[in-house]
Amino acid sequence: MLFPDYNETRVIYHIIELTDLKKTLKAGINFDDKETYKTKYDGFHELIDEQKPHYIPSWVIRSRAIFASINYPKNHKFHSHSVVLSIKIDEEKCWVANENCANQIYEPYILQNVEDFQACKKYLDIKGKNLLKSYWETSLSFKENLKARVDLIEGYDAEVLIMHEIDPKDISIEYIISDHRMLKVDEWKRIFCL
Repeated sequence: MLFPDYNETRVIYHIIELTDLKKTLKAGINFDDKETYKTKYDGFHELIDEQKPHYIPSWVIRSRAIFASINYPKNHKFHSHSVVLSIKIDEEKCWVANENCANQIYEPYILQNVEDFQACKKYLDIKGKNLLKSYWETSLSFKENLKARVDLIEGYDAEVLIMHEIDPKDISIEYIISDHRMLKVDEWKRIFCL
């Protein structure tokens, strides 16, 4: 893994665009404080929330979550011009789910209303519903995950749904992703702060 285990660090990781860094360090993180919330995910999170079974706690609402990861593989590919933040969380207000299940329906969801891609609707109705059923059935509270450690199972891409705001004091910069290079802040400054 890229970072030491959560049991050592007590932090998880959140990715933001470089252009959001100044605001994030000043105001913290809220679920809807980025442009991409409306432009990239419009209706997608609600689709997943609609499939949530009754036994999942009512406070778990994907459309109101901040998304983070417990860790990343060493070979993870980050997008250029982004920042990897470490954040402290309230473990009682977080939920863990398999992002692989959600990711497999994202493109069909977005493309279903584009000419030549309408057949995606059938995929969403059949395979998509099964994927979302699996998404919720294999999810668990953050605290339960600390015992079961499903985040360490091969093929389980654990996303953390954080159901609370993150204060600026609970945020640290881990890496700046600069044109496909991962740089610690001091490394970045040595190159770009003359």
